[in-house]
Amino acid sequence: MPAPRLGFPVLLATLAVAAVLASSRPAPAGPQPGEGERLRAPAEFAGIADRRERSIALFTEAGKVILHPRCVNCHPADEMPRQGDVPVLHDPPVFRGGGLGVPAMRCTSCHQDRNLDYARVPGAPGWHLAPREMAWLGRSLGQICNQLKDRRRNGGKTLAEIQHHMAHDELVGWGWSPGADRTPAPGTQAELGALIQAWIRTGAACPPEEAAR
Repeated sequence: MPAPRLGFPVLLATLAVAAVLASSRPAPAGPQPGEGERLRAPAEFAGIADRRERSIALFTEAGKVILHPRCVNCHPADEMPRQGDVPVLHDPPVFRGGGLGVPAMRCTSCHQDRNLDYARVPGAPGWHLAPREMAWLGRSLGQICNQLKDRRRNGGKTLAEIQHHMAHDELVGWGWSPGADRTPAPGTQAELGALIQAWIRTGAACPPEEAAR
């Protein structure tokens, strides 16, 4: 007799029970916060006399985080997020929907408010894709910089709101505690926030919009 097929709700319930039972398993060792590339502090750019050049240098330093896979993987222009240190399409296949996934395949169906390292599933509060107008993947740092300053393409945010988002948002903060063997973003979230604040104070100048690397 063939084995009965589980309906989708039963399958989800089974996976949820398995997750609870497995939660006591030790997580595999992996990179920890602070183990990534360091970020230079704003004070280290004080020797650049030209205000515009100093502003560009500050944003370029912040670009070590902005262009890191922990950030750009969630900022695609198409329908699918990326994953990995060399970005590849999300596996299993998922789609943007309204940014939270499509019905029956919501981001939060798998991604919880914390990492599930035993299953290699990353997680943080409010897991979702960045809006399409905030796509970074495949764009140069100069292009992203000008995009961040354009309220039509940054979610309607002021520069102060952009800085607060980068410095305090919990989902952004996941980039420094990505779990499993994922490489964390450089520096710390507080250091990124300080660089963006210093960039704004020096005029928020942008690097050239050269082709993406």
